[in-house]
Amino acid sequence: MRIRKVYRNYFQNNLFVKVILVFAVIVNLTIIAFSYFLFHFSSASIVRSELNDQREAMDRVNLYMEQKYEWVQTVVQDIYRNNLLADNVSYLLRHSYQAYIQYTLGESNANGRASAANALEYFGSKLGTDSDIRNMILYSADQQLMYAYKYAGNPKLYQTNAARSYIPDIMSLEGPNASTPNVWIRKTIGQWDTRLYSMRSQINDKSTLKNVGQLVVYFDSEMVRQSLLRNSSPFKGTILVLTPDGKVMFDSSGRYYGRTYPYMDEINASQDTVDAEEPSYISRLTQNAAGYTVVGIAPKREIAEAYARLRSTIILVGAVCIAFAVMIPSLLIVSIAKRTNKIVRFMKKVEGGDLNVRLQDAREDELGQISQSFNEMVEELNRRIEREYKAEIRLKQTELAALQARVNPHFLYNTLEVIRMRAMSQGAGDVGEMIYSLAALFRNSVRGGSDSSLGEELETCRLYLELFRIRYKDRFSYEIDCSPAYASVTIPKMLLQPIVENYIVHGLESDRDDNRISIEVGASSRSGASDGAIQIRVFNNGAAIEPDRLAQIRTELDYPEQGESSFGLRSVHERLKLMYGPAYGISLESEHGKGTWVTIEIPVTDQAAGPEGG
Repeated sequence: MRIRKVYRNYFQNNLFVKVILVFAVIVNLTIIAFSYFLFHFSSASIVRSELNDQREAMDRVNLYMEQKYEWVQTVVQDIYRNNLLADNVSYLLRHSYQAYIQYTLGESNANGRASAANALEYFGSKLGTDSDIRNMILYSADQQLMYAYKYAGNPKLYQTNAARSYIPDIMSLEGPNASTPNVWIRKTIGQWDTRLYSMRSQINDKSTLKNVGQLVVYFDSEMVRQSLLRNSSPFKGTILVLTPDGKVMFDSSGRYYGRTYPYMDEINASQDTVDAEEPSYISRLTQNAAGYTVVGIAPKREIAEAYARLRSTIILVGAVCIAFAVMIPSLLIVSIAKRTNKIVRFMKKVEGGDLNVRLQDAREDELGQISQSFNEMVEELNRRIEREYKAEIRLKQTELAALQARVNPHFLYNTLEVIRMRAMSQGAGDVGEMIYSLAALFRNSVRGGSDSSLGEELETCRLYLELFRIRYKDRFSYEIDCSPAYASVTIPKMLLQPIVENYIVHGLESDRDDNRISIEVGASSRSGASDGAIQIRVFNNGAAIEPDRLAQIRTELDYPEQGESSFGLRSVHERLKLMYGPAYGISLESEHGKGTWVTIEIPVTDQAAGPEGG
């Protein structure tokens, strides 16, 4: 119930609050929608930028790995370009180490100088040309021998008989040219560093094109990282170089060296996002010749951190825009609402009868023009009231004075006639009481002012009726019923006396012995009567008014005076309407066999003093 009351007082009946709320909702939705789309497009742009940075880093890694692969292939190609060197390498790979030594010595003796083409020295010299190389292995397929270089110079010879080693089987397998070092080769040469990758190339006999061996080079994976840090801008996520079976050749995070990458199925799924420990963006770059794949994995969480500040900035800017967009128009609307409410408040004052109010608004906008027009309207209303309303009041007061002037002589005549008739009929002692009543009436009649209390007016009526009660003795009676609570109510002077006199003059029948008049005062029971209104009901049992005459009297009450008809009743009726408004006046009823009722409604307010302040 309270919520409904608050809604009715502050929302339902308040136009400006509705305007502010509708405007605030529209502005908030617009700014929120704009901020959302701005954040969506900006964050997507940042994601693309971060992924592009990662792809650039992947390109550099791929370029670096290709250079190493090309280096190994170039070493073998250089052999084929030199016939002496090609023959020397072929002899080395097709014969035992001792036979090769004898071969090289025989070549030297035959030529009288050291052989210009020595395979072992050639490969040893290549070891020192690249600092990224950790081991170089020359394998003889026919002799199952392995020459392992660790430093520049002569290699270390390892016998890899198939009956005692898996290396011949491993070397005979077809596979990618780029991979990780085989565990059996590591064990044989004592190389246990997991941060290595291998590049290999087949060596064929130049004459027969038969495969006679392989060149395998182990490179340091950490040198890829150093090269990447030197040549590229920072990037998000991890870059991996993987073999087709998931072996890790390079890992920028350093977490997966020495083991198979566990998310190969997700990488091979050809999707843009995968769940590799956490939801991540994925990029792939495959090198077909060497057989490796460069993979870029960027966790969405890390990418989101890149635009986290953007989100806070957009939220802050959006909140500030909403605050200003709502606050500034709201202040303007509140200012307009105050001015409008002031105009409404002053109009209600005028409605309540205060015609001295004036609006002070020097602005020249629409509300300022309304205020100026309001002031002009009130001034014109004052002038009109001064000309017409007050003039009418003075006219009615003049009519009242004329009524009093007409009543008093008639009243004095009747009073004197009563005293004369009483004196003629008998020399009773109640003549003194009549004279007392007459004196009291004289005092009330000559008392100044245009209004009196209801108690004083009823007392005047009682004195008047008392004279006729004494005159007609048992043939006339009266009754006045008024609660003391109503005795102090202010009413216009001479309001009831004309009604009572109207009965004495026109309704009292001297040949009857049951003439009676009663005056009752009580709370109003009329439908729609104002709170606190009282009702004065004057009843007499005299001769009833004929229906046609009753209708004529009712009509004459609301129209200007025509001749002398119903002067007293119409005067009272017009004074009531003038004092209290068109809802008030005299109500007249008459019924054969019962009598006549005259009813007056009076609001219990200070207006009883009259429009001019009494």
